[in-house]
Amino acid sequence: MLDALLSPAAARNAAFIAEVLMRVLPPSGLVLEIASGSGEHAVHFARVLPALVWQPSDPDEAARRSIVAHARAAGLANIRSPLAIDVTRQPWPVTRVNAVVAINMIHIAPWGASIGLMAGAEATLAEGGVLYLYGPFREGGAHTAPSNAAFDDSLRSRNASWGIRDIEAVVAAARAHDLHLVERVVMPANNLSLIFYRGRRGLAVDRESTF
Repeated sequence: MLDALLSPAAARNAAFIAEVLMRVLPPSGLVLEIASGSGEHAVHFARVLPALVWQPSDPDEAARRSIVAHARAAGLANIRSPLAIDVTRQPWPVTRVNAVVAINMIHIAPWGASIGLMAGAEATLAEGGVLYLYGPFREGGAHTAPSNAAFDDSLRSRNASWGIRDIEAVVAAARAHDLHLVERVVMPANNLSLIFYRGRRGLAVDRESTF
């Protein structure tokens, strides 16, 4: 697999993320993964969730080649060919999905990518569909661990427009696109899983939420 890339982070967190996805994703349907990277997550999730069809995507050509290589090696029928999606460019080249998954994306991109993600998710998710985010977040204006603060400094030194986002800003951006936070799950290594529903299903929870 000459084109296959390997991500140590993906290897470490795939099983933990899969535990949450198995609980919050619909039992069947189409899942769009944004910024799939190496494709290792796509293979792992497609394997443990065989009733779901996994649609990977990435704006980077090398990443898309890696996704294809990993998918071919896995031999799974429920992984589609990767799409070249830049979240800031609307509309996305997919019309309707049951869930959107974005793992370790919004902090390694400008804030405009977070806005684009919410806009695209609103446009493509069916009513009641799930948006799943995973990664580190600031809460109450502060980092949740010294390691996250150091990571944030590292990100901003690489690109001033990158950085760990405030969960409150992310939730507000999502709400502006009819995506409502319904669950916050603490994950290993000071990360969070955030689960949003689109439309009335999430709005009912949002109105009563203490997030």
